[in-house]
Amino acid sequence: MSMSDPIADLLTRIRNAQMVAKATVSVPSSKVKVAIVQVLKDEGYIDGFSVKTEAGKVELEIALKYYAGRPVIARIERVSRPGLRVYRGTGALPQVQNGLGVAIITTPSGVMTDRKARATGVGGEVLCYVA
Repeated sequence: MSMSDPIADLLTRIRNAQMVAKATVSVPSSKVKVAIVQVLKDEGYIDGFSVKTEAGKVELEIALKYYAGRPVIARIERVSRPGLRVYRGTGALPQVQNGLGVAIITTPSGVMTDRKARATGVGGEVLCYVA
């Protein structure tokens, strides 16, 4: 069965796993998902990730991060979706919680945070907000 929004599925699986305090969560892998998870790791929202192949299927295993018994990711939500794509230029890139959170943007230079996109001077599609 095909999925209409695999990025929303990734974010929902992370959100659900954190609600029940799972140590890891496994999702089907793709290049965009790996890039999003790499940004989450670089920003300190997750402990790490690995790409594994089992029975011909490529899985992305994400190690979730907790602090004092609470998930580090308090809010993770999809912005751009298949029915309504959200594109922003360099000057209109969103700030999440006045810079305390990050917006993950896909640009011609790759997937990056809103801060890095502003510094690079590129805009793109706003994938999600993380705080």
